[in-house]
Amino acid sequence: MKTIRNFGFLALIVLMGAFSGHTDSTEAGYDIGDMATDFSLKNVDGSMVSLSDFDTAKGFLVIFTCNTCPYAVKYEDRIIALDKKYKPLGVPVIAINPNNPSKQPGDSFAKMQQRAADKGFTFPYLLDEGQKIFPQYGATRTPHVYVLEKTTTGNVVRYIGAIDDNYQDANKVEEKFVENAVDAMLAGKEIEVTKTRALGCRIKV
Repeated sequence: MKTIRNFGFLALIVLMGAFSGHTDSTEAGYDIGDMATDFSLKNVDGSMVSLSDFDTAKGFLVIFTCNTCPYAVKYEDRIIALDKKYKPLGVPVIAINPNNPSKQPGDSFAKMQQRAADKGFTFPYLLDEGQKIFPQYGATRTPHVYVLEKTTTGNVVRYIGAIDDNYQDANKVEEKFVENAVDAMLAGKEIEVTKTRALGCRIKV
């Protein structure tokens, strides 16, 4: 009986952990307040893109996303809308595909080029070739968002997590996590919610 009770207690702990809070913790990667290092990744137009290329930027929406994940597909129009809203304000979207194309052929560079053209992406769509960048950030899912603030000392991580609280229906969103974070950042105010659980598909390695 004692073993059964202990098993039930452990199961309860696991269940509570699965549903508690907003955060999706990772063993490695950036935390709020960390300095994000720059990168140089190939864009769908063949050019190499780095954060340092954006001289007048005030920050960045670094979004790990892909072609094949249903969650990522659901968010594509919202990612385009975020870029159109915040790029003129100095905070462009930088989308990065972290998946290994040998494991996920639908996320090959050629398929990325096709998807970007079909959807009319207004932002760079970069391939994390060799999968070296997403582990630095600690991204685990697609989509997974990192809001960076550009400062005199570098790009500081201000928000990590989901775009909003309803991946299925943009019209039923109640909390716009990324928009709230960027609005506060641009206004010089404290960001109330800095970390949320990223809902999506596991990155394919």
